[in-house]
Amino acid sequence: MQSSFRPPAPRPVVLDGPAGALEARIEDPSPGTVPAVCGVVCHPHPLYGGTMQNKVVHTLARAMQEAGAPTVRFNFRGVGGSAGHYDAGAGELEDALAACAWARAHWRCDALWLAGFSFGAAVALEAAAVAKPAALVTVAPPVGRIIVAPVTPPSCPWLVVQGDRDELVDVVSVRRWVGEFAVPPRLVEVPEAEHFFHGRLGELRAAVLAFLSA
Repeated sequence: MQSSFRPPAPRPVVLDGPAGALEARIEDPSPGTVPAVCGVVCHPHPLYGGTMQNKVVHTLARAMQEAGAPTVRFNFRGVGGSAGHYDAGAGELEDALAACAWARAHWRCDALWLAGFSFGAAVALEAAAVAKPAALVTVAPPVGRIIVAPVTPPSCPWLVVQGDRDELVDVVSVRRWVGEFAVPPRLVEVPEAEHFFHGRLGELRAAVLAFLSA
């Protein structure tokens, strides 16, 4: 089903990150108002072409905007115009936490939705322990690749979206991993979707929007 929602125009901003400036884009569906919640989206692996311009990242941000939240997408350190260098996840976690703090201060709202795709899903999941989001969305979490140790589940509602034809993240491993939590996250499997959700971005957006609007 096609949506009549018209995404707001992205506006470039620079965030003050732990390793220097972080290049970012904000999109606000209701500029000039104090939102009830704001959103932050983390992009895929910096060493494999991941940036804030990734289509899955765009889709996650759009779903948040449709649900009424202004969003910030940002480039991790060493990506695009962001200062610093790749730091194997540790520095990127600091970047994500800085983006969360920036979003809360900029929009003067404490409630935060946090999302990430692939590498960004692993970063967002780890960041949730500190950022305390109101909701967490992890798309194609890299179970067995980056997520290899037991993780502390977030204390908020949590959605996992996984393509059943993902060539990089094994759907069976994700199912097993989800089922190991005492309170499992909600798992949505998108049929025929591979890692980058080519041709399935609409289904991804709908799943995230339904979760955030519940």
